[in-house]
Amino acid sequence: MSMNIFRLAGDMSHVFSIIVLLLRLRVAKNAQGVSVRTHELFLVVFVTRYLDLFTTYYSLYNSIMKILYIGSTASIVYTIKFQEPIKSTYDVMKDTFLHWKFAVAPCVVVATITHLVGSGLADFDLMELLWTFSIYLESIAILPQLIVLQR
Repeated sequence: MSMNIFRLAGDMSHVFSIIVLLLRLRVAKNAQGVSVRTHELFLVVFVTRYLDLFTTYYSLYNSIMKILYIGSTASIVYTIKFQEPIKSTYDVMKDTFLHWKFAVAPCVVVATITHLVGSGLADFDLMELLWTFSIYLESIAILPQLIVLQR
């Protein structure tokens, strides 16, 4: 399988943005203006989408990128929620979007309906359902960050 230049460019820009955010958190030692809820949603997206790491091997590049996305996003969440002095600069009063209730739950419902309508109970595939869920959730995962920026 040959490497698509657009995928490589997209992956590298995504990795660069994650590195910039991690460096900003560590150097500035504050999380002002950052929504941890957005990163929690992205962590759910990556974990549910990349569960095929345990079942299917595509390429070393693909496996490394999946692990990098999950690990770096988990690191962002951990840093903001648990590491001082960053933890005390996170403004929970601005990051109020009820992400489990208004993002995850509706996406679970829509993905389940979509999957059941598309393939029925006879061809139910949990991995396919989780992948569908991750696509829906990714499309709205940025909402908590937009709300934080608006305030």
